[in-house]
Amino acid sequence: MNLSFRQLRVFLEVARLGSVTRAAEALHLTPPAVSMQIKEIESQVGLPLFDRAGRAMSLSTAGEYFVVHAKRMLAALRDAENAMGRFKRLEHGLLTVGMVSTAKYFVPRLLARFREEHPGIDVRLAVATNREALVAWLQAGDCDLAVMGRPPRELAVRSEAFAAHPLVVVCPDGHELLRLGHPPVSALAPFPFIVRERGSGTRHAMERFFAEHRFEPRITMEMGSNETIKQAVIAGMGVSFLSLHTLGLELQAGLLRLVEVEGTPIMRTWQVVHLQSKVLSPAAEAFRYFLIEQGEAMLAAHDAPWLAPPGG
Repeated sequence: MNLSFRQLRVFLEVARLGSVTRAAEALHLTPPAVSMQIKEIESQVGLPLFDRAGRAMSLSTAGEYFVVHAKRMLAALRDAENAMGRFKRLEHGLLTVGMVSTAKYFVPRLLARFREEHPGIDVRLAVATNREALVAWLQAGDCDLAVMGRPPRELAVRSEAFAAHPLVVVCPDGHELLRLGHPPVSALAPFPFIVRERGSGTRHAMERFFAEHRFEPRITMEMGSNETIKQAVIAGMGVSFLSLHTLGLELQAGLLRLVEVEGTPIMRTWQVVHLQSKVLSPAAEAFRYFLIEQGEAMLAAHDAPWLAPPGG
């Protein structure tokens, strides 16, 4: 096959949007130009890559397989460009950062500070609906770096801790748990728990903590959104186990309170992760270094009002 990288980009955009017209708009081309490229690709491949129904287009079985290879070829091109950029000592371009949903509460602030130091770098943020989606983005090369708690075991990655990640028990203001001072874990037994979905890093940390204390919470709701959980707790529907990094505004406003359960906060770490096989661009290397150098201090400043010092 004699295909250009430009043709591969056109193919992937049509595959992503399911429309020649929408792909043309995204690529700043005319619809006839996009249609011509798709016909040329299919001619080179020797198979129809799309099933057509009117103006709508969906991938054929062959097209679904070709998407995988097209992404690999473009990823290899990006790696080559990044490697050459290292020799040129460039510090501009596009940086794509993927993150689990809990990290969206602080990563934008870190990126804002980072861009003050590196104004030439354009940043794209991608928030995964769940941990599995973020792992898939890493594997497909759809993000340069990922910010997450537990690095994936199923991929060969480089993972570096850059900040402490406290997880806490929260309740609404005026809750009877607040009168107990530092209650044992068993004191949580009478109260309904509103928790994150299975597979999330927060849920995994909660289950490990409670298993260590031989405690089984009375789970009455399971949700995939930190925001929805916080609103449910504020409404008095139960207590929850959440990342302290999701709670700043609600704690400041007095809408939520920390329950100082014995053994909490549970301290985990935030990790910056990338594929071992991926050659990081200068922009990605700069942000990785920034997280490791400055991430801890910035997050510690956020946590300080709510965490007692050792022995305090």
